[in-house]
Amino acid sequence: MPPNTTASSGQKPGKSGRKKGRKARLFLIVLVLAIIGGIAFGAYWSVSTVRASFPQTKGSIKLDGLSGPVNVKRDGNGIPQVYASSDEDLFMAQGFVQAQDRFYEMDVRRHMTSGRLSEMFGKGQVKNDEFLRTLGWNRVAQKEYDTKLSASTKKYLQAYAKGVNAYLKGRDGKDISLEYAALGFSNDYTPQQWTPVDSVAWLKAMAWDLRGNMQDEIDRSLMTSRLGPKQIADLYPEYPYSRNKAIVQEGAYDSVTGTYARTGTASGASSTAGTGLTGNTEAPAGFQSQLSGLYDVLDKVPTAVGVNGNGIGSNSWVVSGSHTITGKPLLANDPHLSASLPSVWYQMGLHCTALSAKCQYDVAGYTFAGMPGVVIGHNQDIAWGMTNSGVDVTDLYLEKITGEGYEYDGKVRPFSTRKETIKVAGGASKTIVVRSTEDGMPLLSDRDDELVKVGKKATVDAGAPDRGDGYAIALRWTALDPGNSMDAVFEMDKASDWTEFRKASTSFDVPSQNLVYADTEGNIGYQLPGRIPTRAEGDDGSLPSPGWESKYRWTGYIKQSALPYEYNPKRGYIVTANQAVVDKDKYPYTLTTDWGYGTRSQRINDLIESKINGGGKISTDDMRQMQLDNSSEIAKLIVPKLLKIDVADPDVRQAQKLLEGWDYTQDSDSAAAAYFNATWRNILKLAFGNKLPKELRVKGQCLNVDRVDTTGPADADQKVRECGERDADQAQPDGGDRWFEVVRKIINDEKNDWWQLPKTRTQKATDTRDELFGRALRDARWELTAKLGKDIDTWSWGRLHRLFLKNQTLGTEGPRFLQYMLNRGPWKLGGGEATVNATGWNAAGGYGVVWVPSMRMVVNLGDLDKSKWINLSGASGHAYSAHYTDQTDLWAKGELLPWAFSDKAVDKRTSDTLVLEP
Repeated sequence: MPPNTTASSGQKPGKSGRKKGRKARLFLIVLVLAIIGGIAFGAYWSVSTVRASFPQTKGSIKLDGLSGPVNVKRDGNGIPQVYASSDEDLFMAQGFVQAQDRFYEMDVRRHMTSGRLSEMFGKGQVKNDEFLRTLGWNRVAQKEYDTKLSASTKKYLQAYAKGVNAYLKGRDGKDISLEYAALGFSNDYTPQQWTPVDSVAWLKAMAWDLRGNMQDEIDRSLMTSRLGPKQIADLYPEYPYSRNKAIVQEGAYDSVTGTYARTGTASGASSTAGTGLTGNTEAPAGFQSQLSGLYDVLDKVPTAVGVNGNGIGSNSWVVSGSHTITGKPLLANDPHLSASLPSVWYQMGLHCTALSAKCQYDVAGYTFAGMPGVVIGHNQDIAWGMTNSGVDVTDLYLEKITGEGYEYDGKVRPFSTRKETIKVAGGASKTIVVRSTEDGMPLLSDRDDELVKVGKKATVDAGAPDRGDGYAIALRWTALDPGNSMDAVFEMDKASDWTEFRKASTSFDVPSQNLVYADTEGNIGYQLPGRIPTRAEGDDGSLPSPGWESKYRWTGYIKQSALPYEYNPKRGYIVTANQAVVDKDKYPYTLTTDWGYGTRSQRINDLIESKINGGGKISTDDMRQMQLDNSSEIAKLIVPKLLKIDVADPDVRQAQKLLEGWDYTQDSDSAAAAYFNATWRNILKLAFGNKLPKELRVKGQCLNVDRVDTTGPADADQKVRECGERDADQAQPDGGDRWFEVVRKIINDEKNDWWQLPKTRTQKATDTRDELFGRALRDARWELTAKLGKDIDTWSWGRLHRLFLKNQTLGTEGPRFLQYMLNRGPWKLGGGEATVNATGWNAAGGYGVVWVPSMRMVVNLGDLDKSKWINLSGASGHAYSAHYTDQTDLWAKGELLPWAFSDKAVDKRTSDTLVLEP
């Protein structure tokens, strides 16, 4: 039986109740149709089955383990504020409440991080589990818990787990979530007890999706099969420091003290870029195929928060009180992550009824279901936001295999090995052997048979050891070393000033994030935290390195005191949006060679400066409006040139005229935005996409290309049919701001080689930029005619640029009727790629939304109760709860909800109160 209850919640009668009734009736109709179709597994769910998992939100529940009563107050959107008199009670209640709303999501997450998805979903997940077991996230999390985390952190994790397990006690799967009822048709899976390590391991999944430039490292190597060094350099231009400002603009690295100082002596530019491959500017020929196989493995790993490490961005900025209407700082944040249902974020408040040594927390914000504490938000004194720093914390190594070992500095060293047994629902278990180097690098290539075959054929330079039994790929990644990031979460949550916040940040090992800060005293700041490796001179981590030479191993880590920061800069604001952290001439260490190119960050800088220079003061709503800025920076560069092209076809000319007078904003109802983005997509495909190797192009898109490795006599006209191999949301060119910079570099070189296209049976050759642009205008016209109709008056960007929210398990691979029940959408969105309102799309694959501002918040440090927030979906993970997607319409419109914090404000917004009693 569930925990003892003295009252039940249940929907209040009225309009919302009638809506729920209609949804329930629709649900039953779908199930009846499913039964008639013979696909409902011989049964159907009743309304009671659907509602069985809805949380109790009123009355009282007795929980063993509490030392005193805990109040859980929910507002009209189901967002909980928890009040307790001890830290342990607070985090125990947090575990219970999150499990009420999101346990299925939590359960799937821990099965992912531990490589046990096959236990829930069967043999289709075995390959994923093999790879995840090879990475060993759960093993590292266990080491962190056993050896690294503080006693207080362990205590809080234990309390959280106790709360989750109190919820699970006496409940069957169908009492927990609709998805368990669905799983119950195919296997006898039963949820297990929650453990503290389940929470810690989630940080590894976060770090994986935010791991930095590993994808660029693979892509650059793959490009060498078809492009030369200069062409690859064209596609990875230098960061435009002179145009797009770095985050940290004041201070410098002090070479005397070895620290980053607000004023200091710069020690010169970063070390020069290296190839990562001994004496060779290209990756080994066979290595491209090996990396392609690795990409296939990586691409199949379920995402935690991002699009498998690609396209991850975020905005966070802070403005000091000298520029705001309140006279106190305003802080905004909107992390750009994969669109998921439920949202990756969970909103809540954690409040001690009285702050004391026994109860230290008064904090609210966004966290992850399955993890205690608050990750982003504010307490009574400070606020903070995060964006991905993008620093390079991963390197791939090509390892020389000899017998049962690998070669290292001329000697053969044995692999460390362990066996992993994968249990499979409805099938036989599978045992794998995981091999790692002595310094802990797992062999990723062991997880794909094709990688082993091509490793035997890999060619390297003359200085490499004989191939023997072949080469393998190993991974060095900071997150595979035990760290203290969980400590940082609790330390930040109770920090009261800049000094305590910076101290807390030193524990934030992985993932490395840009931390933006403000406090009620009027201070603002920025800190780059993280365990960031240093490399030997000449090796910048941009390409895979030879593992057989010790000189390519990491040499250490940057000292925390040497990491860049800013505090109360003279300009009065700080902007982070994945741009370069610091000018390369002010810092001796290479943080990465693959920053975002600063398009969004500079637009935010410009918006702030425009307001300040105009004599205005910035309000909370101004910050919100900045988050919604839809301006296309690449359109500002290209449209004037598109309008100068003489177009003979009247239908194409009609579309071209849409761009006349367009203000470059990508609103959802804009026909001009639709046509421009289609033209931009076709420019990229013609100039770059069709020239990339198949491993980077969209799966199923086939081209006749010159044969690269012909075995017969040389024949320039010899062609081969070659089809792309990447999923649409992962292919290149994706149209992000790296491609903005690529085009910007050559836009005025009208006869650049990239603009040239050969003659085909259906198309004339192009020799100039304008000829290629003209063809892109035509191709875009007919593409949109096919997608939206010939009448341009019916065109709109939102019809192309749509968001679908999908349940991340059964909503993507379950039976069609189940997907219908679990998924929601579409929503027609404005915004776009590398826009402040970053509703990302992949230009190689299409126009659909692939990542989004996963939440938005604006914190008002002058009056915390006047802060605003919104989530992508809702508080609940229950498909037919009123709070499943009740925030999505508001989110899509760019609206924010009131964010109550003080006791009085919370009470005013409270709809339901649940008392948890000992």
